[in-house]
Amino acid sequence: MDDAAAPGRDSGPLPGHQARSDALLDGTLQNLRESAIAVDEDGIIVAVNSAAQSLLGRDASELVGQDFHDLLHRDRYGHSMPRTRCRMRKALLTGNTRHGDAEWFARGDGTLVQLSWLVTPYTPGPGGTGALALLYEPKQRDERHSDGGHSAPLTELDRLALLAETTTQLTSTLDVDEALHRLAALTVPRLADWAVFDVLTEHDEVRRVLVMEHKDGVLVQRDDLQGSMPPVPAESPMPLSRALRGAASSLAGPATYQGPPDSGIAVEQQRLFTATGMHSAVMAPIRGLRDVLGALTLGRAQRHDAFTPADLPLLEDLTRRAGLALDNARLYQRQRKVAETMQRHLLPQLPVLPGLEMTARYVPAPDASSVGGDWYDAFALAGPAHALAIGDVVGHDLDAAAGMAQIRNMLRAFAWSHPEAAPSAVVTQLDDAVMHVAEVPVATMILATLTHGDDALWHLRWTNAGHPPPLLITHDGQTRYLDEAHGILLGTGATRTRSDAITVLPPQATLLLYTDGLVESPHHSIDHGLDRLCRHATSLAHRPLDLFCDQLLDQVRPSDNDDDVAMIALRTPPPVRPG
Repeated sequence: MDDAAAPGRDSGPLPGHQARSDALLDGTLQNLRESAIAVDEDGIIVAVNSAAQSLLGRDASELVGQDFHDLLHRDRYGHSMPRTRCRMRKALLTGNTRHGDAEWFARGDGTLVQLSWLVTPYTPGPGGTGALALLYEPKQRDERHSDGGHSAPLTELDRLALLAETTTQLTSTLDVDEALHRLAALTVPRLADWAVFDVLTEHDEVRRVLVMEHKDGVLVQRDDLQGSMPPVPAESPMPLSRALRGAASSLAGPATYQGPPDSGIAVEQQRLFTATGMHSAVMAPIRGLRDVLGALTLGRAQRHDAFTPADLPLLEDLTRRAGLALDNARLYQRQRKVAETMQRHLLPQLPVLPGLEMTARYVPAPDASSVGGDWYDAFALAGPAHALAIGDVVGHDLDAAAGMAQIRNMLRAFAWSHPEAAPSAVVTQLDDAVMHVAEVPVATMILATLTHGDDALWHLRWTNAGHPPPLLITHDGQTRYLDEAHGILLGTGATRTRSDAITVLPPQATLLLYTDGLVESPHHSIDHGLDRLCRHATSLAHRPLDLFCDQLLDQVRPSDNDDDVAMIALRTPPPVRPG
C-alpha cells in the first residue's frame, strides 16, 4: 500500500516472505474461519489462510509477496481503487482498527466480489509491524432485494434518491467511459439485469460501447456484445432505431424483433435478446443540449417482472441527466484534445548529433487534469554547439500550453542571436522578457549547451531556473544529480545573478532532463521521488535509450500524480579506441 513497495509487486514472493508465511500459518491464522490476510508495514502480503485463497480464487503463491492494495482492491467498475480513497490503506498507515462494508475485490479469474472487511494492527514476527485484514461476505444485503435476489419495485422515495445519486455521480466525472460505467452501476441490478449503451459518434456512426450484466452478485462487462453497429435507419419504427433518432422512450421484448428485420440494427437487436435472454426491455434516447448522443437499453432476464409504461418517466429522467453529463464530458475531451494536439505540434523534432543518441517523451496529464505547460527543446546553435532545454509553465490548460510556446520561441531567438553567451546570460534575458512580454505567470527551466571537446568527450554547460536537477547515469550504473547552478524560477521579478556549471559527460553515460511530474506526488516528499528515480535509473542504465525512457515512465511516475511529464535523454558514445 506504499509506492516504495513497487519493485516487488509483480515479481512474485519477495525473499523471506514464504518463511514468514509458513510460520504464521502454523499459528492461529490458518484456524480462522473468515478469510484472513496478513500484510507487513508496506502493505505486502506475507501470509494468507485457505479461506482467503478460496474466496479470492488465488493460490498462496499468487498472493504472498504482492501488494494487497494493487492486486486486490477495486472500485465498483473494476478499476484500481485510488490510493487516496483507500480506507484500508489509511488504517494500515495509522495503525488503527477500521471496518468497511460492501467494497469490491478482484478474484483470480478477473471477476469482482463484493466483501466487507476489517483491518487491525498485527505483528507478523519479532520486530515487525503490519496488519491483519479479514474479508467476509456482507451480512446484511439491501433490504429491497427480493425475487431471487433481485430488486423489488422502487418506491417514490427510492426514485428520488436514485435521481439525486445519478446527478451526483455523473456530474463528478468528465470522462465519457467513466460516466457510462457509473450509470450502469446505478441501474443494475437496482432496475434491471442488463444495461446496454449505444453511442452516436461525431461522424454519426453507432457504437455499442458498453454492455453490463448482473451475474452472481457482480457486474460483468460483456465485450463480446460490444462494437460497431449498423447505421441508424431513417424510417424504422423499431424501438432502438427510434431512440437513436431522438424519439420518446418505449418498451420492447423478444417478440418486438422476431419478424423479418427491417435494418441492420434490428439484426443486432435480435442477437442481443438471444444472447442475454432478456424478456423485457426499455429503451430511451440520451439527448445532449443540441444532438442525440445515443440510447440506453435496460433489460430484465432473471427478474420475472416486466417493465411497464410506469417505468418510462424514470428512465427518461435518468437519460436526461446522462445526456447533460456526456455533453459536458465530450466538450471537455474536445478541448483537451485541441490543447494536447497543439502542445504536441509545438514540441520539436530532435536534431541528429553524430555519435550521440537522443530521445524525448511527452505524456499528458491523466484523468481529470488537462494538459499542462511541460516542454522540451533541442536545437543547433551557430558554431559547433547545441542547446538542450526543458521547462514547465505553471497551469493545466490552453493558457499554459500557449505560454510554453512563447517561452520556447523566445528562448530559441535569444540563444541563436547570442551563440557565445553562457546559458545563464540567455536565461536572464529570457526572464526579463517573461516579465514584460510573455503572458506567463511563473515557469521553471534548464538551459544547457552541449559541445564536443578536443578530448573527444562531450561537455555540458548549464544553468537551472528552479527546475528539478538533471540526472547523470554512468555506464556502470552510478548516478549523480547535477544540482549546481541552481537559481530562482522565471517570472518572479527577482534580480539575483544566475550562475553556470560545467561537467564532462563520460563515455556511454546517460543524461536525463525531466519535469516534476515524473517525481512529484501529493503524498510523498520530492526527495522520495528523486531517490526513486535514482534507483530505477541505475537498474536501467544498460537498456537501449528508448526502452530506458519508457520503463522510467512506467516504473517511476507516481500513480497519484495529476501533472503531465516531459523528458529528454541523451547517451554519449563509447570511448574512442586508440589507433
